[in-house]
Amino acid sequence: MSKPVTFRILEDIAKDLSGDEITFPTFLDITFQVRTALKDPNLNVDQLAKLVGAEPLMSTKIIRMANSVALNPSGREIADVKNGIIRVGMEAVRTVSFAVAMEQLLKSKQMQPFEGISKRLWEHTAHVAALARVLARKIAKINGDEAMFTGLVHDIGVFYLMSRAAGFPELVADKAELHALLVDWHDNIGHALLSALGSPESVLGAVQEHENPREIKEIKTLSDVLYVANKIANRSSCWRDPEFACAVDTSVLDSLFDAETLAGIIAESEEEVASLKAALGA
Repeated sequence: MSKPVTFRILEDIAKDLSGDEITFPTFLDITFQVRTALKDPNLNVDQLAKLVGAEPLMSTKIIRMANSVALNPSGREIADVKNGIIRVGMEAVRTVSFAVAMEQLLKSKQMQPFEGISKRLWEHTAHVAALARVLARKIAKINGDEAMFTGLVHDIGVFYLMSRAAGFPELVADKAELHALLVDWHDNIGHALLSALGSPESVLGAVQEHENPREIKEIKTLSDVLYVANKIANRSSCWRDPEFACAVDTSVLDSLFDAETLAGIIAESEEEVASLKAALGA
């Protein structure tokens, strides 16, 4: 049975998400500005470069990504934001903006009480994002960049819940109750948050369903991709604390892949994780 403090924080969050202004760390401001800008069909590279250039950390990450081995096989380095965006692609800017925001959030003072789970969560998120991109391109034949972004935001509900829990010292002190809150509510809270922020329906559906047990015979949709990517990542990089939660059931993977195929997907995703971390300087 949940304790009264859990009901208080959920009530507080419900009020926040139903209002006109959403209370979330300011680090995400640039992410949402970028998201809004990318919705404009008339947006050009110069306009996006001006927006990105206003955030020093993000512009540095874009240039680093553009000069990474994966995107710069010729070795010709880029030193300006505009050409960096041209090389990585405009949609990749959305992914970088979110990664930068999460990195800053995890380093903030308010997240210090959650240091252990935050590190595991970010590691899990990076693996899900990389796996989603591989599965999208190799199996589902859908947009890999959208799949990677969905992987990066799929557990935004956990980040958000922790940021709000910081204002409830008695909940922070009760690790078992806090963990139960994060596990039980992160998918629905994440969906509500992303919905309030105007995310695409495909992303919203995938995020809301990524923990729902179901049978999958074929990986075809973004929701399928995220669900399977999350299952694979949970075998080696689960964010849940084993002291307070049972192991995630990943048996669906045994009916989807033979051992060799799954090993190949994981190996390719590890390269993606390394590339993502190197590009972001994480």
